[in-house]
Amino acid sequence: MTHVLVTGGAGYIGSHACKALKSAGFTPVTFDNLSTGWRDAVRFGPLEQGDLCDRDRLDQVFAKWQPVAVMHFAALSQVGEAMARPGIYWRNNVQGSLTLIEAATAAGCLDFVFSSTCATYGEHDNVVLDETTPQLPLNAYGASKRAVEDILRDFGAAHGLRHVIFRYFNVAGSDPEGEIGEFHRPETHLIPVMLQAIDGQRPALKINGTDYDTPDGTCVRDYVHVCDLVDAHLLGLKHLQDGGDSRVFNLGTGQGFSVREVLDAGAQVTGLPVPHSEGPRREGDATKLVSGSTRAGHELGWAPSRSSLEQMIGDAWLWHRNGQYDS
Repeated sequence: MTHVLVTGGAGYIGSHACKALKSAGFTPVTFDNLSTGWRDAVRFGPLEQGDLCDRDRLDQVFAKWQPVAVMHFAALSQVGEAMARPGIYWRNNVQGSLTLIEAATAAGCLDFVFSSTCATYGEHDNVVLDETTPQLPLNAYGASKRAVEDILRDFGAAHGLRHVIFRYFNVAGSDPEGEIGEFHRPETHLIPVMLQAIDGQRPALKINGTDYDTPDGTCVRDYVHVCDLVDAHLLGLKHLQDGGDSRVFNLGTGQGFSVREVLDAGAQVTGLPVPHSEGPRREGDATKLVSGSTRAGHELGWAPSRSSLEQMIGDAWLWHRNGQYDS
C-alpha cells in the first residue's frame, strides 16, 4: 500500500487532496493538530494527530507509515491575523515546516509537494503574475510561505529533496459530491462568507475597500476551484515520482474577478440578494492578484475544468446547504 503524508489533511484543501489521493490509488495519512481542521473531514485514510513542531511525533509517523511523499498544506493563513500577530505565523508556518522537512529528509522521504501562495508576490499594480515575478510579500503570511520555499531549495541542494511548489491564487468551491467542503470557524473567505450572509447566518458582508484602482473600486482576485487545485497536486506528485526536477507553479485561471463581481454572481447562482455594507481597506491586502502563468498547463498538463465563478459558487452553495462538520 502506497502512503502519502498529508499535513493539514483535516482542513479545507487538505481533505480534498486526501479524497483525490484515495481515488488515485494512494492511502493518504493525515497529520493534523485539529486546531483549525475537522476530525469529520478525515474520511479517506488514517489520522495521526500531532503538531508539526514536535519532531519526535513526526519521526514516529514517518517510521510507522513510510510514506513515499509529503503533501504539506498545514499553515495559518489569515491576512488580518498575520498583520496583527506575525510571531505565530513565523513560528507555525516556518518552524513547523522546517521540522517537517528535516523529518522527511531523515526518513528518506524525498518527494515533497508544498502549498504556497500568490501572497508571496505582494503588490504589483497592473501586472499579471508568473513564477518569475519578484516576491515582495506584504504580510507575515506571504513572507512565511516564501521562507519555506527557500528552505525547500536549500534542502534540495544539500540533501536531494525534490519538491514542487504551488503558489495558489484564491481557492473556492467544494467537492461536487457534497462529501466534504469548506468549513472554517470563524469563516473569513469571501465566497462562504457571502453564502452565510445570503442565508442569514451572519450579518451583512463587509466589502473591505471600495477605492482601489480597479474598474469598480474593489479588490480583484483570481479564483480556482479546490478540485482543480488538488488535481494539480496529483500531477505534481506524478512529476516527482517520474523523476522530474524541482519546480514552482502558479495555480490560477488567469481571470480576475472583483469583490462586487463575486457578489453579483452569488446573487445570480442562489437567486437571493447578498446583504452587504462597505468599509475601509484591510491592511495588507493587494489591489489585484491574477496569474499570468501557463507553466502548469505546459509542464504538468493541468487544465482546470470547474473554475468558472458560477461553478465554484454553485458547488460551495451545495455544501453550505447540506454539509457541516461536528468535530
